[in-house]
Amino acid sequence: MAYKITADCISCGACEAECPVSAISAGDGKYVIDADTCIGCGACAGVCPVGAPVEE
Repeated sequence: MAYKITADCISCGACEAECPVSAISAGDGKYVIDADTCIGCGACAGVCPVGAPVEE
């Protein structure tokens, strides 16, 4: 199941660096996850300081 990043995102970039398939990129005011690329590993959720990445 793919992850998405909620409005809680503080744009720190920790998740982007952790993603093994480069599914995360900077968006408008927050980072975004490409659902088609995301493998649902949860690495992003594990490093996010505010818990913004959640399973869809």
